[in-house]
Amino acid sequence: MTAQRKLRVGLALGSGSARGWAHIGVIRALEEAGVCPDLVCGTSIGALVGAAYAAGELERLESWVLGLQIGDVVGFADVSLSAGLLKGDRLMQFFRNHFVDRPLEHLQVPFAAVATSLQTGEEVWLRSGSTLDAVRASIALPGIFTPVRREGLLLVDGGLANPIPVSLARAMGADIVIAVDLGSDILGRRFRTVEAPEATPSQPPWMLRLREHISSLSPEPSREEPPMPSMMDVLSTSMDIVQVKIARSRLAGDPPEVLVTPQLARLRLFDFHRAKEAIEEGRLAVHRVAHSLAVLNDEAT
Repeated sequence: MTAQRKLRVGLALGSGSARGWAHIGVIRALEEAGVCPDLVCGTSIGALVGAAYAAGELERLESWVLGLQIGDVVGFADVSLSAGLLKGDRLMQFFRNHFVDRPLEHLQVPFAAVATSLQTGEEVWLRSGSTLDAVRASIALPGIFTPVRREGLLLVDGGLANPIPVSLARAMGADIVIAVDLGSDILGRRFRTVEAPEATPSQPPWMLRLREHISSLSPEPSREEPPMPSMMDVLSTSMDIVQVKIARSRLAGDPPEVLVTPQLARLRLFDFHRAKEAIEEGRLAVHRVAHSLAVLNDEAT
């Protein structure tokens, strides 16, 4: 008789922009529960956090994101006038200066990232070459970051094709997949209630006069109707709709054994400075599936 093979556990980290810092809390809570993934894959922000974990750099990444302020986030903006609002060079240069860029094949834990081909719409699995280059391709959110050229392809954010890469985890050899869905509560969240306007710093008189002038040119809104959302809210919410619909369809066809769902709809696209609450919610989301994890541990061992 041969000994039974130990089941391999894969961790699939989904896309979700600033909500993605929750992945750090998820990984920490999994470790505390005695679950150590044998392989990891990620899409977009999930690729960034997953790569840090696979490279043994998660503690350093966590320390950095917890110290992020709004000014730091703005400081990474390098405006582009071509295929995206930002080139992303500043951000990636920061990572090259502060983190070791190892080949994907040489990471401590097997890892892969998902990107999307702009020419064909097909998902592209990045499993070799520079880790940082793979992450940069996976986070290339259309309209925000410029696409990445790789082997004749123009690559953009993997969330367009595979927001929660369960299929990639299985292709890498996972028998049991733990997937993290960052979009389970986001549809319509921003428009359910009329939120009070955020406090803003005092503005110069010329800006106040300009705003009053623009307001005077617009029709008086009905008191019964909420104000129109900002352009960025419309764009980011539209992207959320697309990715949630794709994610639900793919999860229905290939469901993970455990689905972790942090509740972070309150975080907006660029709220990267709110890492503390995202990480904490990631921990709480793991605790909510503690029973499933206990069953998984029994099966895996």
